Amino acid sequence: MTSEFLRFGSAVFTLREVLLGGAALVLLILWIVALAAWRRAVRRVDELKAGKADEIESGFAELRKAQGEITGHVRGLTERLDGFGHRVGQSVVETARNTHESLAKLGERLAVIDKAQQNITQLSGQVVELQHILANKQTRGAFGQARMEAIIRDGLPSTGYQFQATLRNGTRPDCLILFPNGGPSLVIDAKFPLEAWNAIRAAETPEMTRVAETQFRRDTIKHVQDIAERYLASGETQDTAFMFVPSESIFFDIHERFEDIVQRAHRSRVVIVSPSLLMLSIQVVMSLLRDVRMREQAHIIQQEVAKLVEDVARLDDRVRKLQLHFNQANKDVEDILVSARKVTGRGERIRTVDVEDGEPPAQPAVAPGVQPARRRSGSPELPFSQFEEV
Repeated sequence: MTSEFLRFGSAVFTLREVLLGGAALVLLILWIVALAAWRRAVRRVDELKAGKADEIESGFAELRKAQGEITGHVRGLTERLDGFGHRVGQSVVETARNTHESLAKLGERLAVIDKAQQNITQLSGQVVELQHILANKQTRGAFGQARMEAIIRDGLPSTGYQFQATLRNGTRPDCLILFPNGGPSLVIDAKFPLEAWNAIRAAETPEMTRVAETQFRRDTIKHVQDIAERYLASGETQDTAFMFVPSESIFFDIHERFEDIVQRAHRSRVVIVSPSLLMLSIQVVMSLLRDVRMREQAHIIQQEVAKLVEDVARLDDRVRKLQLHFNQANKDVEDILVSARKVTGRGERIRTVDVEDGEPPAQPAVAPGVQPARRRSGSPELPFSQFEEV
């Protein structure tokens, strides 16, 4: 409420001062209206002084009525002004709070934008540094070599490749992908002619662009021929070699704008590959290596399976023998149970024999297979000694 709201020349007014001034102006207008009404009433009284008394009294009544109406209007206007001032105060406070929150959020966003600007500045410096690196042929070759080596190391074991290996003809390709069983190796070259390509990008006129494209086409075809002549050795390397391009955008532009270079490379058995295509090729080679290892171990697996079959047959024979032993033991147990039943039966028969004094025991019936036993000399005759199992 104390901030600047209105300015007239060098005079500055706040919102409260403007509201108070407006209220004072309205009161002044009402006072002027009331004064005019009063004056009219006075004039009416003066005019009626010469008239009748009842007319004077009615004039005073009209005057009091007008004064009451004016007082009511003034009171209502005062209440409206107070409500309006309260609402304006709340609106100003709410606006100030919203403005403060908006300024705080704006400050946070400006901080984020400032940080992003710093990152962009650092990235621009790194891009400029990379351009300086790629402008030098030796550093450019080292950059392409480093990226190619990173892809090879991530995709193959250490026994599946060699860097800067020397062939029998004395040449040294950037990388050799080694195949198992003494198979020919795959050559990868990482030295891409980037000078002419940068000249195409830097060309400002159609004539300069045409000259740069001609130079790029000549340099690339020459590099493809060098790869085919130096690195494609019969019996030592594969019939196809890779020319590595360390940029996806350059690879796309070559296939889009220089179709003749791509066709010439295919005829020379040189395949132009980007980083993504090289990673895909490495995955295929890795699958082949795993397949070869599985085939090398196939005979060992067959031998182990044959030994396993022999062990299972031997186990079956031993189980059968053990089954025979169990059957024989079962038969012996059954015979023992039969003998035990016979002994139990004879014991029961002996227990039921009734021996009386002075009378010889009755001769029991001889069971089949049992004959009377001979009495031994000098031994008393027992009632049951005449039974003897044959």
